[in-house]
Amino acid sequence: MEGFWEFVGSFWWLIFPLGGVIGGGIKGLQEWDERRRRDKIELARIKYGQTNQAQPPAPQPTRFGKVTDADVQRLLAEHDEVKRRWLSYELDVAKLIDYPMMSDMREPLTVEFHRARRNADGLRPANPKELKDPDRFVGYRTAVQDLAVAFDVAEREARRRRTSDFADNERAVLARAKQLIALAEDRGASREERQTAYRRAMHELEGLIVVPDEATDALEQRIAGQLPEAPRPRRDTENGDPGGRDTQRA
Repeated sequence: MEGFWEFVGSFWWLIFPLGGVIGGGIKGLQEWDERRRRDKIELARIKYGQTNQAQPPAPQPTRFGKVTDADVQRLLAEHDEVKRRWLSYELDVAKLIDYPMMSDMREPLTVEFHRARRNADGLRPANPKELKDPDRFVGYRTAVQDLAVAFDVAEREARRRRTSDFADNERAVLARAKQLIALAEDRGASREERQTAYRRAMHELEGLIVVPDEATDALEQRIAGQLPEAPRPRRDTENGDPGGRDTQRA
């Protein structure tokens, strides 16, 4: 043991170059992991025919780097369109049952879409006039392009896989839950039938797919908006008793 410490004391200066080597190795591993993640996403884009070149041409600033109001409005509209397409899943429980990958944050393509969504949303200014600055416009445009590609790739994979990742008995449960959702939204069903169907559907989906709070809130609002008001108890106006009972003593 004494020999070890003597060696350390004699060659203490090796700590600095070795530290650099170790630090460089850790940084290299991080960069490799990031490259591997990006390569997987790019391979998926190529596999499903969605590359940046395959996207519709994004709005470009006019010559001399000047950004027009039309440039800004087209770019904002492109961003809004991707958000609209996403909300068609986010707010529709039945659609999520058909394409569960769109809400599964264990899926790399779903995670990549949400990462791109947060980035694009974060770069979108409250005042569109701020995008008249060419640098801000180009940064936001790149984020919107990445968002559109990420969504297209995730949606194509979700539509390809549908519920194929589930076992036969699990697919049967999903099908039953979808039927219950349809009953819950059926105007012809009674209040009790619709409320019971909704509760049963949510119970069936537990542990199978992730239903965002926004989807359940939207479904509950649609059901509540379509249900007739519950009949109010008849009030006896003569003695003030809501049930019509005579509470006065004889």
